[in-house]
Amino acid sequence: MKSPDTVLVVEDDDNIRDLMASALQFSGFEVHFAQDVPQALTSLARGLPDVIVLDVGLPGGDGFDVLQLIRTRGITTPVLFLTARDAVEDRVRGLRLGGDDYVTKPFSVIEVVARLQALIRRSRTSAGPAPDGHLLRYADLEMDDKRHTVTRGGGTLIDLSPTEYRMLLYLLSHAEHVMTRSQILEAVWQYDFGGDSVVVERFVSNLRRKLDGDGREPLIQTIRGIGYSLRRAAR
Repeated sequence: MKSPDTVLVVEDDDNIRDLMASALQFSGFEVHFAQDVPQALTSLARGLPDVIVLDVGLPGGDGFDVLQLIRTRGITTPVLFLTARDAVEDRVRGLRLGGDDYVTKPFSVIEVVARLQALIRRSRTSAGPAPDGHLLRYADLEMDDKRHTVTRGGGTLIDLSPTEYRMLLYLLSHAEHVMTRSQILEAVWQYDFGGDSVVVERFVSNLRRKLDGDGREPLIQTIRGIGYSLRRAAR
């Protein structure tokens, strides 16, 4: 019998914890809770869950502190942030630090469950295979999917978060093709229920910042009203 997927919910609000417990357990998750940063780190030290839910505002620190600590330790467990509806800067910061998705309060527990299930699915599958086994190249960009490395300009290593890597793998696997936001959401996040395209835009922005630094040729093009394409700009 398959073991249930595990989720760590880091949230200090009793009502939200009770709501999440009911919804997640009903959906088959094994649920663990932490109310603050120290409890979250203690729980993670005991064992890694399949997915993590992080509230941004926590006693003794915040969700960003937890995320930074686990990412610097090489932990790639998918992370879903809970943020206030008007806290755009929180959403942007969370994604830049290596978060994988977010929902805004107040939220639908059905949506949270669906997003967590999608995060777990995509953490166990690939966004797209490299056609010659493990190497993908375009212009001076190279991805070695066996070594999990990305380089530009003959060897400059590009440090990407797990989600950034998956998005680049998908775009590079379909180089010079136009991919819609919906296609990217379905392939990278495995959302088939109308996920938030703002997440795609934030991750594209992150990728551009990392790939195109030091005056390198921009390779991710916006196709207005449609989506994105990995290709050289028209000259």
